[in-house]
Amino acid sequence: MEFAYVKALHIVFVVCWFAALFYIVRLFIYASEAQTREEPVRKALTDQLLLMQRRLWYIIGWPALVGSYVFGVWLLMSNFAYYFSQSWMWLKLICLAALTVYHLQCQSILTQQKKGVFKYRSFVLRLFNELATVLLVAIVFLVVVKSQSGLLWGLLGLFGFAGILMFAASLYNRQRKKTEQAAQTETNENKENQG
Repeated sequence: MEFAYVKALHIVFVVCWFAALFYIVRLFIYASEAQTREEPVRKALTDQLLLMQRRLWYIIGWPALVGSYVFGVWLLMSNFAYYFSQSWMWLKLICLAALTVYHLQCQSILTQQKKGVFKYRSFVLRLFNELATVLLVAIVFLVVVKSQSGLLWGLLGLFGFAGILMFAASLYNRQRKKTEQAAQTETNENKENQG
């Protein structure tokens, strides 16, 4: 019975961790885009977004990471010999290490933005945001499929999925630039007509 509760708590913390990872990067994107706005709108947006970042990260993000690790290690220790004899578990742990590095990179971006440094463009952050999705897909497939042939197909599917995400992000970026250019042209024409 204890195993089921530990597993359930592990899943809850993992879901919360991914929710925080998905949303924090969106907040980074919005804060980066806010820097193109005119004052006083830029300052108001930036202040609000930095507050949202801080609350999300320290109230949900970090506690969810810690909870995921605590209950994950508890699960591993419950059947140590079995889990560490499985190739899917080793691949999952590699993905977990990559996810932890991703989390630490988010912390770095949060710290930079708090200091007023917005060095990543929104397009780069959008691509960065998709990495968490790719890792989520990889981890779920590894845990559910648990077979060598399934792992191969899962990894091939993962790379295909990553390619589709990159292509979609590129299309979105192009469309967004066209829309912004059209809006800028319209604004310039309106100014000329008024002048």
